[in-house]
Amino acid sequence: MTLLSSEGLSLTGKTRIFAVLGHPVAHTMSPPMHQAAFRALGMDAVYAAFDVLPENLMAVLPAMAAMGFGGVNLTIPHKEVAYKGIADLAPSAQRSASVNTVVFRADGSLEGHSTDGYGLSMAVKEAFDLDFANESVLLIGCGGAGRAAAREIAEGGAVRLVLANRTPERARDLAAELTREYPAMLVEAASAWPPPPDTVQSVNVILNSTSLGMNAGDPALLTPAHLGAHHRMLDMTYVLEETPMMAAVRTAGGQAVNGLGMLLHQGVRSFELWTGVHPPVEPMRAALRDAVYGKHDHV
Repeated sequence: MTLLSSEGLSLTGKTRIFAVLGHPVAHTMSPPMHQAAFRALGMDAVYAAFDVLPENLMAVLPAMAAMGFGGVNLTIPHKEVAYKGIADLAPSAQRSASVNTVVFRADGSLEGHSTDGYGLSMAVKEAFDLDFANESVLLIGCGGAGRAAAREIAEGGAVRLVLANRTPERARDLAAELTREYPAMLVEAASAWPPPPDTVQSVNVILNSTSLGMNAGDPALLTPAHLGAHHRMLDMTYVLEETPMMAAVRTAGGQAVNGLGMLLHQGVRSFELWTGVHPPVEPMRAALRDAVYGKHDHV
């Protein structure tokens, strides 16, 4: 019997199924993005979202492989669970200590990847026409996303990385780790929270990996007095088109973008890993914007 999905797709026994797993998972924006790619390529495939308890993840993934799923994305809190539970980890997953993309091999075994770092680098390149090579970077937030970003920055060849965190010990601990792993890069913890104006002025690139600014009423951690026209800032949150910190950077004459491009490009890389095909980026971007902001003027 042929089933009809909510997007009007005809589902048959030949339809390949991809999915994102999380707990909770209702917030995910991945389905419309990937569905737009399938539609543009004329692929007989569908992308679904499943709420899976963390303690069940490592039983669910092999079952999905056995059922013939095409591939899986993972979101919080499953990235760390999969990192600990999957034996075969790509270098990207090893660096970030997390897995957000699972490839199912022909023999049913699992291969763990992280495409978050790729998404970050591509978003920075697309927005500002720069990479991390020879740059000085301020990273705000040293949690899971921040730690992964720090290693992507280091792998990209940054010459200096300043870490700022509400709990200073976390920044100092991560700085010590990175100094051991990447001795060619100068790594330091900011002397205060928020990072002092002279520290902010001394870098060119600013990344915010915290949840600060997810709500319209949130104060900006950095004010225009901290900032200048030389700054390029990516705020990893994408709930708002312009976060308070982005507004502060733009007021100071700098450039700023939110995290939608990062989400887009990590999805592009996941799609490539599963299918071997580079997907059409602009339909994916348009679908994301529709899903997040409800707009159709994708300018």
